[in-house]
Amino acid sequence: MAARSAPSCHLRLEWVYGYRGHQCRNNLYYTAAKEIVYFVAGVGVVYSPREHRQKFYRGHSDDIISLALHPERVLVATGQVGKEPYICVWDSYTVQTVSVLKDVHTHGIACLAFDLDGQRLVSVGLDSKNAVCVWDWKRGRMLSMAPGHTDRIFDISWDLYQPNKLVSCGVKHIKFWSLCGNALTPKRGVFGKTGDLQTILCLACARDELTYSGALNGDIYVWKGINLIRTIQGAHTAGIFSMNACEEGFATGGRDGCIRLWDLTFKPITVIDLRETDQGYKGLSVRSVCWRGDHILVGTQDSEIFEIVVHERNKPFLIMQGHCEGELWALAVHPTKPLAVTGSDDRSVRIWSLVDHALIARCNMEEPIRCAAVNVDGIHLALGMKDGSFTVLRVRDMTEVVHIKDRKEAIHELKYSPDGTYLAVGCNDSSVDIYGVAQRYKKVGECAGSLSFITHLDWSSDSRYLQTNDGSGGRLLYRMPGGKEVTSKEEIKAVHWASWTCVSGLEVNGIWPKYSDTNDINSVDGNYVGQVLVTADDYGVVKLFRYPCLRKGAKFRKYIGHSAHVTNVRWSHDYQWVISIGGADHSVFQWKFIPERKLKDALHIAPQESLAESNSDESDSDLSDVPELDSEIEQETQLTYHRQVYKEDLPQLKEQCKEKQKSATSKRRERAPGNSIRLHFIHGYRGYDCRSNLFYTQIGEIVYHVAAVGVIYNRQQNTQRFYLGHDDDILCLAIHPLKDYVATGQVGRDPSIHVWDTETVKPLSILKGYHQYGVCAVDFSADGKRLASVGIDDSHTIVLWDWKKGEKLSVARGSKDKIFVVKMNPYVPDKLITAGIKHMKFWRRAGGGLIGRKGYIGTLGKNDTMMCAVYGWTEEMAFSGTSTGDVCIWRDIFLVKTVKAHDGPVFSMHALEKGFVTGGKDGVVALWDDSFERCLKTYAIKRADLAPGSKGLLLEDNPSIRAISLGHGHILVGTKNGEILEVDKSGPITLLVQGHMEGEVWGLATHPYLPICATVSDDKTLRIWDLSPSHCMLAVRKLKKGGRCCCFSPDGKALAVGLNDGSFLMANADTLEDLVSFHHRKDIISDIQFSPGSGKYLAVASHDNFIDIYNVVSSKRVGICKGATSYITHIDWDTRGKLLQVNTGAKEQLFFEAPRGKKQTIPSVEVEKISWASWTSVLGLCCEGIWPIIGEVTDVTASCLTSDKMVLATGDDLGFVKLFRYPAKGKFAKFKKYVAHSTHVTNVRWTYDDSMLVTLGGADMSLMVWTNEMESYREKKSCDSEESDIDSEEDGGYDSDVTRENEISYTIRALSTNIRPMLGVKPHLQQKEPSVDERPPVSRAPPQPEKLQSNNVGKKKRPIEDLVLELAFGYRGRDCRNNVHYLNDGDDIIYHTASVGILHNVATGTQSFYQEHNDDILCLTVNQHPKFINIVATGQVGDSADMSATAPSVHIWDAVNKQTLSILRCSHSKGVCSVSFSATGKLLLSVGLDPEHTITIWRWQEGARIACRAGHNQRIFVAEFRPDSDTQFVSVGIKHVKFWTLAGRALLSKKGLLSTLEDARMQTMLAVAFGANNLTFTGTISGDVCVWKDHILCRVVARAHNGPVFAMYTTLRDGLIVTGGKERPSKEGGAVKLWDQELRRCRAFRLETGQVTDCVRSVCRGKGKILVGTRNAEIIEVGEKNAACNILVNGHVDGPIWGLATHPSRDFFLSAAEDGTVRLWDIADKKMLNKVNLGHAVRTVCYSPEGDMVAIGMKNGEFIILLVSSLKIWGKKRDRRCAIHDIRFSPDSRYLAVGSSENSVDFYDLTLGPTLNRISYCKDIPSFVIQMDFSADSRHLQVSSGCYKRHVYEVPSGKHLVDHAAIDRITWATWTSIMGDEVMGIWSRHAEKADVTCACVSHSGISLVTGDDFGMVKLYDFPCPEKFAKHKRFLGHSPHVTNIRFTSGDRHVVSAGGDDCSLFVWKCVHMPH
Repeated sequence: MAARSAPSCHLRLEWVYGYRGHQCRNNLYYTAAKEIVYFVAGVGVVYSPREHRQKFYRGHSDDIISLALHPERVLVATGQVGKEPYICVWDSYTVQTVSVLKDVHTHGIACLAFDLDGQRLVSVGLDSKNAVCVWDWKRGRMLSMAPGHTDRIFDISWDLYQPNKLVSCGVKHIKFWSLCGNALTPKRGVFGKTGDLQTILCLACARDELTYSGALNGDIYVWKGINLIRTIQGAHTAGIFSMNACEEGFATGGRDGCIRLWDLTFKPITVIDLRETDQGYKGLSVRSVCWRGDHILVGTQDSEIFEIVVHERNKPFLIMQGHCEGELWALAVHPTKPLAVTGSDDRSVRIWSLVDHALIARCNMEEPIRCAAVNVDGIHLALGMKDGSFTVLRVRDMTEVVHIKDRKEAIHELKYSPDGTYLAVGCNDSSVDIYGVAQRYKKVGECAGSLSFITHLDWSSDSRYLQTNDGSGGRLLYRMPGGKEVTSKEEIKAVHWASWTCVSGLEVNGIWPKYSDTNDINSVDGNYVGQVLVTADDYGVVKLFRYPCLRKGAKFRKYIGHSAHVTNVRWSHDYQWVISIGGADHSVFQWKFIPERKLKDALHIAPQESLAESNSDESDSDLSDVPELDSEIEQETQLTYHRQVYKEDLPQLKEQCKEKQKSATSKRRERAPGNSIRLHFIHGYRGYDCRSNLFYTQIGEIVYHVAAVGVIYNRQQNTQRFYLGHDDDILCLAIHPLKDYVATGQVGRDPSIHVWDTETVKPLSILKGYHQYGVCAVDFSADGKRLASVGIDDSHTIVLWDWKKGEKLSVARGSKDKIFVVKMNPYVPDKLITAGIKHMKFWRRAGGGLIGRKGYIGTLGKNDTMMCAVYGWTEEMAFSGTSTGDVCIWRDIFLVKTVKAHDGPVFSMHALEKGFVTGGKDGVVALWDDSFERCLKTYAIKRADLAPGSKGLLLEDNPSIRAISLGHGHILVGTKNGEILEVDKSGPITLLVQGHMEGEVWGLATHPYLPICATVSDDKTLRIWDLSPSHCMLAVRKLKKGGRCCCFSPDGKALAVGLNDGSFLMANADTLEDLVSFHHRKDIISDIQFSPGSGKYLAVASHDNFIDIYNVVSSKRVGICKGATSYITHIDWDTRGKLLQVNTGAKEQLFFEAPRGKKQTIPSVEVEKISWASWTSVLGLCCEGIWPIIGEVTDVTASCLTSDKMVLATGDDLGFVKLFRYPAKGKFAKFKKYVAHSTHVTNVRWTYDDSMLVTLGGADMSLMVWTNEMESYREKKSCDSEESDIDSEEDGGYDSDVTRENEISYTIRALSTNIRPMLGVKPHLQQKEPSVDERPPVSRAPPQPEKLQSNNVGKKKRPIEDLVLELAFGYRGRDCRNNVHYLNDGDDIIYHTASVGILHNVATGTQSFYQEHNDDILCLTVNQHPKFINIVATGQVGDSADMSATAPSVHIWDAVNKQTLSILRCSHSKGVCSVSFSATGKLLLSVGLDPEHTITIWRWQEGARIACRAGHNQRIFVAEFRPDSDTQFVSVGIKHVKFWTLAGRALLSKKGLLSTLEDARMQTMLAVAFGANNLTFTGTISGDVCVWKDHILCRVVARAHNGPVFAMYTTLRDGLIVTGGKERPSKEGGAVKLWDQELRRCRAFRLETGQVTDCVRSVCRGKGKILVGTRNAEIIEVGEKNAACNILVNGHVDGPIWGLATHPSRDFFLSAAEDGTVRLWDIADKKMLNKVNLGHAVRTVCYSPEGDMVAIGMKNGEFIILLVSSLKIWGKKRDRRCAIHDIRFSPDSRYLAVGSSENSVDFYDLTLGPTLNRISYCKDIPSFVIQMDFSADSRHLQVSSGCYKRHVYEVPSGKHLVDHAAIDRITWATWTSIMGDEVMGIWSRHAEKADVTCACVSHSGISLVTGDDFGMVKLYDFPCPEKFAKHKRFLGHSPHVTNIRFTSGDRHVVSAGGDDCSLFVWKCVHMPH
């Protein structure tokens, strides 16, 4: 029996030898108290050099690898490795946890750093993306996260001089991060020419944006901003591992063993070479350095810590040593002195003093050491080596005695015999050699019985026997010294062992878990004196067992600290200490042994708190010594609450099934019925597996739960109100301290907790995301702000919530056994207790984690199961009720005493002002004084005490009490039998509510003419219930067996009941006394029905496939119906009483004649025509539609038809009650569904007059009464569930613009591909052909001519150094909406195009830009709240939602100064398509383009995501907050309108209901606006506007527009509403209308744009003006009074814009696009001057040299020449069929060159007049023409083509010129070519798929701009022949810049966009002279 309990002694960690220097850096610091903090293995160590004392932090469960010190130098953060690694922030003074940060990183935490004021912490993970994460560590909350880098990151630091900036460095990179909102955005450091791109190992930030970093080659790199500005070469001769900044400057330490000190400007102060000091050695490498005042701490690779005093720098002081890298296996203790010897693979043997805690000797050997032993006299030390040799040293001076090598494999174990004569040496080749010590270690014997390597040896006390263990788990005995094997059992039993270190053998059976056969225990050592055994295993655990421990799975105490395997463990010679050594962490732990007698004094050392429980008595034989569990508790622990199908799975299942069912739904389906039902009353209370779930509310109502319903019961009026927000069983309920709010937790895959108001029955907050399967306990804190909850997942997770915000504060694993209760400390909100099976734990919050300590029982009691717990009158006192009837009284974590309170378990207890009340299984309520000294009064619950006002009958005396609550002068009691009783203080008891007891309820019958019903259940009772307002149980009768069915006779006098044993009885319906009973069957009777009319026959159906028909009068069986192949489920009579309809379990529908029982076949068509007396069948054509689309996973269990045959009610396995129109023909009929029952609904019945529906829940044992509400009655009240499994098939309407918007796919810039179909090898990858005549540079040769003719010859040429965006012509209206707004009282407008936000001044046309987006903007909104003036939010496209820089994001910025206020990276993969601010302006809503169309709510200022939920399976176009709300918003989209509420962190939605209006169908909704009194207006695709009240359609404004209503705007000032649509201008109508607040009257405005149809995409209303954005990229201002239109912004309608030409002398330019227009723009006036509509897509345009003519090339092969002055056509011609790609006038204006995609260039002589006959053309161009340039003398033409080649031709002959030298001498008039050696440098490395599309050299000939497929404009110097030339890049365009040009005088650059149809004008900034 001894081994059954854990030993009562204890180990305390006293010292750790070692320091982790390998693979870690920067992990050694001085704390504020001048102590030294570092870590080793899994332990944080705080060492005080003054007192030579260590303190330990043991909150980690695996190796610590990173450490950071808080700026105040008291708190420390450490990070660990592991599958789910976490970060602990702890106090170095008390070594207690302050916060735990978890659930984000995987693999491990590589670096940590605090920011300047210590509020935030950054961490870097070891996962594949090296995630960087920023934490608010006090609250345990993650603020932001981003992928760090593709390779390892070694160091990270906050910039202490700039807020929100960080720097990280690692393998071949350094990154500079900025944190804004929740977005961490990196910029890579630019190494440039200053230094080599190499690995950076450490860094420190300084003032003025300077960063110093240490590189792998020993240089220090100095960065300014993101650029490398200088290097300090040779700072160290090898890698710099550590850099530490302090007040005086910087200290660096490197692999060269040197420490260098630098001043604040990084000038060297001094150098300390540790290798040269007396403690130094060759190969010393510094991993960590810390400089504080005149002390420097140094940590080395080899686990030493040095302290250097600066003025005696050549005398470093060694304060800590440990073994270096390599495994540590050898351990021996000195036989007489407190010394320990260790030897390691680092080849050193070390002797440690256990008293002085110091290394006293060290000696290096030739080979790695694997084992050690000291002889009895303490003179010789034997060491076994890895190479098979062993060495003997003298302990005194470490000199060698002998070295012997007899074996080839490692020696793993050796031991001296107790008499000192022999040494036994065990080798890995399975043998043990015996050597004689006195004979200078001559070999005297050998033991060779083992089959595997030798692991352990032990000598007998008389040195005559040796026992061995080997790797296969074998244990053998040998006689000494010869080595003969001993097999006799008797002989073995008689041996006394001198030591016990073997892991197998009888005495140590108990150290192995019950079913384990592994080798994971590495070492044991027995302490005979203290009768304890210590073991070491592979999991880093040291355990204490009782010795001997014979039975497998013994109890133990366990101690954590080592990281991976503990390789060896030994008692010291006097059993004072245990020494354990770690293999991989090569550290030595010294534990102090505290025997039993001392434990009493040691209680003040509370068990070390740790996340991984350290003082555990866990073990596998857990239940062996526990008294039998109480039957009730046992039942409860076996409940799993697992569901095959969770409600959360339904949407997915439906989607999967829909695919299969596509065909079935072609028929028009029946509408849902007009009636609806409303829950009226529930008989039932969940007591059988829940406790403390019954309370009084503020106003004295009673709140409890049953099934999936929260019930509020008014006992005066006997009425109930219901909270129906849950969709599955509620398992727990807690009430807020103010008694007005309630929290309930439910079953589910991701179960939710709802906090709701008992007054309004509305949810306030819904909490989910952290539990699995279900929530079994909840509790509010005393201030009501927090909530604790416990889940029923395997580890019974505990979560602490801030419930109003819906935020998880902390989470922890509770226990592997069930937890029954959680209670928050009323005095300290950060403390709580949990109680459960053999479990009482005291928790406190630490940041994001909870730290638990087990209740300390001591000798007072045993580890009992706790059923309830409460706190007492101080924060230390707690009380718990046990399963044996005791009450335990706790102080802090210690059990003080126990009091016997009840017979059997104490299920409920409640604290009062002056005492306690308890209730137990014995049915007694006891009142106690405040210290549980006296029991003041007891109440027994007895039938005799029932007061006359009771609503029912007690079934038994002393029912088990599960819940107690006090208030309003009464005691409220809930029992296991489902009764709720009110006990008056004076004694009488009133029964208020009751339901069936445990077991399923199936039988239900309603009376033929009274409002009563009967139920029968597996709980062996038959009950009669009154359904009229008195709502009570009228009668009950006990049955000998449970029953499944019952039925009233037609006259209501008799009641037939079918029982589970195959018998049935008929009882008198009034007295319930037996009339008659039969027992003909063996199996369950499943249905029983009287024939109609006189009730002559009774049909009885059973589970053995038969139906018996009895004559009621003669009480004889008159017929048997045979022929069913499965059990019978339902039977119905026809009205004549001649025919039975039968359903079976095999889904057969059968018919039998009565009374004989002959089987009939009736065609399905006829079945309908038969008049049935009742219909409870679920099969057949008439109810085909009731089977759900997911019929495979769920069954319809019951149905019942109203007497008017109109409505069929059904119940199913998922707990839904549904109403269908009857007959429900055709598959998947529409229905209304109601959730209240949790799992299957077993039966449904209408009452005799159809006024009520009664439903039964099988497992929830509740009887629910619903009132039937007719259609007419419903108008007044809000409608109910209108669900149907398949969305309506009607299409939602069609419009080309909507379809285009819905189907558009947004590519992100980084993935864009080339816009032209290019073929061939990119220029920078082509092999250069060597030119034939490379002429030597001879001075006589004429100088090379200019590449380009310069136009500004007189002036000095000034290169252009920058481009600044000055104008953008363009607006994104084609696929975005609601994106033009007024700002600053209508002076400015804000809108967007491409990736820029534009602020445009209405009066002057000047523009300013927001350019922080890195990809296209899709939506824009303005914050309307006066506190947030000019705040704009814009959302952009993006890639996957991985939080990296290309992820979709929302930027919130100030429109005036363009400051970014917050960036929200979001989970909307693909992009953000709608944004909206809430009424207070603090919340922001965003909608994604991801397949789920996620909706997210943000607190944008903090960057915190509050809530997120899938919105709809098709595109959502707009979602907007109600203008007066922060919680209500509406989303509209394809066949979709939803009304949303934000509750805490949960989003609840209701679909819009069309039901009340005839013929209303769900159309595609495009826009939304709001009115007072909860009105919502939505614009549809057909032009109607729907008006909704709450979520119900109440009116349709038909044809508000003739086409789709794309935009709506609610004016906040006066409530007027503007709508914008797509329609043709007409006299009455207009595309813009202004309406009154209720959309009854309107005024239309025409847009005078001259378009055939106006399509409005955005409307906004300012003071007297309406601002309109159109599909045609115009922005128009309309005056409300005079309806005058003023066009503010013009742009091309469709892109790409291919043609671009700048005027030769003026600041004008032309653009030509696919939309068939050529437009003339004036840069100075900032506007469009003119446009010509050519009717066909235009590809290119060009000015003549004088600027008097314009040539235009069309997509259809035609070209046109216009005269500029008159815009008349001078000539046109079409010689080609394909697109003209470029067109050029020669500089002498004589020739026109036309290049096309037919691989040709045609020449025309303009001097021959407008007939335009082709004079010649260029042949053999290998691909289509892209650009052309004439030479300055008009005699050559260069052509770039689609195969990445440049060709030169003579003009006008078209002859191909191939002579390189000749080509090199040509001077060009213009240069727009992207090919050629002169522009080789413009091709970038990253252009696999994408190309440079266009280029232009400045008129000065020295600058070059290019545009590319990524949408970038780049500026180079010209020429740029070297590859990958340096450049500046400018973002703004969407993918594909199609053309680019300099204007005259190089004043501006104009760039044309492909996808964005926008023209950008950039101002050129020239370098100063």
